[in-house]
Amino acid sequence: MVSGFSPSVANMIQTASAYTNQWHSNASGQKPEEGVFASKSSKDDVPQKPGQAEELSNSDRRRVDELKSTDRAVRAHEAAHVAVGGSLVTSGASFSFETGPDGQRYAVAGEVGIDTSKGRTPEETLARAQQIRAAALAPADPSGQDRAVAAAASQMAADARAEIARASMEENTKSQQGGANRALSFGQAIERSLSPNGQGVNFYA
Repeated sequence: MVSGFSPSVANMIQTASAYTNQWHSNASGQKPEEGVFASKSSKDDVPQKPGQAEELSNSDRRRVDELKSTDRAVRAHEAAHVAVGGSLVTSGASFSFETGPDGQRYAVAGEVGIDTSKGRTPEETLARAQQIRAAALAPADPSGQDRAVAAAASQMAADARAEIARASMEENTKSQQGGANRALSFGQAIERSLSPNGQGVNFYA
């Protein structure tokens, strides 16, 4: 399990944005959760009846305007997640709809699937964590849950950096030990080459 992801975030992160936008995340390090990528569009909307627009009351027309605005915002929000998520996106934007007083269906919620598992190496994990964070904060109005995903990805990145640093220190230590061993062997060779009267030998380039 990716460090820093709570169980609720690890299994399915629901993005409770102003439009009840949802994110599915799998931080277990196992096979990423799969979902339907295709977005639903207004082409499948319920056909408007002739003269129906004229029958709408003022309050209904206001409600339709609100739904249109919400629909645009939800689609833009999800599109931002998908665009930045790139190859980590496991399922594209899918939407929940509400039928307005005009008989049309408007997107009022959406969901995007993203893989939040670790990479094969600390360096790959770091790159994935940075991309997850960027995808979570991609919308102009990231929700509280979006920010929670970003925070978990930041922790994931910090863990990867620490692992990279440890590996680098271990490599440096091995290199220094190897240099010390080579110097010791060289010194021993010099000692063996000294003449019995204690005089040393000359070294030539």
